[in-house]
This record gives sequence, C-alpha cells and structure tokens, in this order.
Amino acid sequence: MGEFIKMTSTLQSLQKYLDKIKKEDGKINAFLQLNPNALQEAKAIDGKRQKGKLAGKIIAVKSNINVKGLNASCASKTLENYKATYDAYAIQKIKDEDGLIIGMTNMDEFASGSSGETSAFGPTRNPRNPSLIPGGSSSGSAAAVSADFCDMALGSETGGSVRNPASHCGVIGIKPSYGSVSRYGLIDLSMSLDQIGVFAKNIPDAGLLLDVIREKSEKDGIMERTEKINFNEIEKVPKNLTIGILDFPVGDESIENLIELKTNEAVAKYGWKTKKIKLSILDLAVETYYPLVYVEFFSGTRRFDGRRYGKKIEDSAGPEALRRILGGSEISKAEYHGRYYDKALKIKKLVEKEFENIFKSIDCLISPTVPKLPHKIGTKISVEEMYHYDALTIPANLAGNCAVSIPAGEIQGIPVGMQIICDKFQEQKMLQIARCFEKI
Repeated sequence: MGEFIKMTSTLQSLQKYLDKIKKEDGKINAFLQLNPNALQEAKAIDGKRQKGKLAGKIIAVKSNINVKGLNASCASKTLENYKATYDAYAIQKIKDEDGLIIGMTNMDEFASGSSGETSAFGPTRNPRNPSLIPGGSSSGSAAAVSADFCDMALGSETGGSVRNPASHCGVIGIKPSYGSVSRYGLIDLSMSLDQIGVFAKNIPDAGLLLDVIREKSEKDGIMERTEKINFNEIEKVPKNLTIGILDFPVGDESIENLIELKTNEAVAKYGWKTKKIKLSILDLAVETYYPLVYVEFFSGTRRFDGRRYGKKIEDSAGPEALRRILGGSEISKAEYHGRYYDKALKIKKLVEKEFENIFKSIDCLISPTVPKLPHKIGTKISVEEMYHYDALTIPANLAGNCAVSIPAGEIQGIPVGMQIICDKFQEQKMLQIARCFEKI
C-alpha cells in the first residue's frame, strides 16, 4: 500500500508529465510557460498530513487566467512579460484543495479565435493529428489534456472556447452555467458571456475540478448558485429522461450520423425517450453573438494602453484581435442610434426565453459540438466560415446554460464531440447524462 501511495504521489505524477512535455510539446506547442516552482510545490503537497480533494492532480491553466507569479500573457505580445500579481478565485480554490498548477497554456490571442492559430507565439497543434487545428480559443488547455501532459486543465468560454477544442482533441470540456463560477482573475473577452470552464479525460475528473472551482465568491457580483455535486448520483442512470435532438440545417452529414448513432445506442440501453427540437433562433446566434463580443472586447481592452503594464494593444496585437477592437469601436459609435449592440442584447433575451421553454419538455439537448471537422493549420478560410465553427455552441452562451462536449467517436481518425446542454444550474444532471454516454 505504501508503494502505491509513493508511485501516485504529486511529485511522481508531476515528474512524469514534465518528462513527457519536454519530449513531446515541441511539436504540439500546448504550453507557453511551465511553473518554475512546481517541484517544490509538489513536495509540499506530498508532505501534508491532511490533503485536499485535488491532491495528486496536475492542472494546466489557460494564459488569460491569473496565477500569481506566472505570465498571464493572453498569448499576446501586448502582455508578453506581464506576471500576475494575484491568484484568480478559481486558482485559489484549486490551491486550497492541493491541486498543482503545472503551467500556462497557449491560446488564441486574447481568446479571439476558434482554431488555436491566432496566438502570437505560434499555433497550438492537435495532438491527435499535428497537421490539424486543435480548436480554440482554449487550444493549449485542450491539447495538454489530450496529449497527456496533465490530468486536467482550466479554459475559458465565450461562445464555445472550451467545448470546441474539447471536440477536436477528443477530451471532456465543460462550460458551466453563467454565474456559477467566479470570473475574478479572468482576463475576459466578453463580460456578459465568459465563464471559466474545465477539461479532463473523463467525467468524474471533470466534475471534481468543476465542483472545486464552483465555490461562491463575494468578489464576483455575477455569481448566483453553487450547489455541490453529488458524485454518487453521477454514477446512477437517470430514469424516464426525454432527450432533445437538435434539428439543425447545416453541418457535416457524417458528424450528424455519428451523433445520431451514439444517441440511439444510449436510448436503446437506458430506455430514454427522444424528441426533435428546432431552435428558431439558431440562424441568428452567430450574428447576435459577435456584436456583443466586439463591443465588450473593445471596452475591456481600453485598459491596455501601455501606461501601467504591457504594451498598447493597437500597436502590438494580431489581426483577429484588432479586427474585434475596430469592430467594437465602430459598433459603439453606432449605438447612439441603438443599431447593433442594443438589438443583440434583446435577441440574447429571446434566446434565453426559448431555452427556458425548451427545457420544460426535455431533460437535455444533444447535438454535434462542432458542425465540421477541423481544418489543416494554415488553411485560408473566410472569417465567416471560421466564425461558424461555434454555430452550435454559441446558443448555450447566449442563454447562460451549462453544456459539455464529450467524445463521440472518430471520423477518418479525427475525434468528434457530442454536445449535451442542460437547463441553467443543472450541472449535476448534465454530468449524470454525460457519464451514461461515457460508459457506453
């Protein structure tokens, strides 16, 4: 028994991952910085008599989340040398439970992107096929879990930035309900949409990390509900479920067929019912989402003026971040006439209302996570095509619902994710359903 504990110590796990990162991350580019104090921190955790829930777990962190003493660069030259002066609330909770932060991961610059290609420090590559994008914007965190460089990781979600790369990399990715995880210490893209999310290799680990970071914080005014997760219940098969199947007009037919096959297997095994669901606002989701993101990103970046820290963002950021800044500036001017942002907020409310009505008759809504397979890194595709990677994930962000992407299988050797969306603050039910699919 003593030997088993020794082999699964935090220090042993950390060393295994560090060796693997040193050997393999050169071709993946998942990490921008490793924690220089990780070995000492691992020894300190192993030396404790009473250990927390995350003891022995090695966790990577997206580079837009503040970890004291590490670079919160947002994968941008703007903040390239900026060291965080405090821990984000989610990081504080992880450390309280003896989780070990191994390092800061690559991402689309300022979370502006859906492919992992816009980082100022080079694209992240998909561990399952390094010629392909891993998805974004939390590209490095998804890749780190997929490449077995860590046990779990934190990302952030605006319109699919956790679920999208989770799908392409073949791992679990959870977007919590808006208001259930503190954003204190997150350098967000869009204040009305962003949530810190989690990546893991399986549902129990993902649920564990989510449960830790969902602790209520008085530092964040958006927080609403933070019920603890009952892990015994997650292992039980829920009875008399009605599964909503999203009827959507666009996407790769092979992906749709794979999701349908996976759903049919679960329905046959567990005796659940199904119901086809049409979202009347699905066609408006992308068009509603981007005016909100542009304006809120533009507003948030006014602090990056080069006077207090970093460089002026207009002089140092890449094309996609600048496109969003310029777009937000122009939309803000147009708001004197209430043309775009104000209307987008009204449609956001309609999306929220439609989801409320849908979940009166179903327990969850299932769809592909991403409607197409990942493209090759460097492929020239239109801005519109890139933005539609998130067409099926954006609605949950607009409504504030919880959602998870779980591996559903492969097409041509490429992982495909199944998305499960549940009503607001129904993470317990969502994890229970996802766990049933995971066991098939």
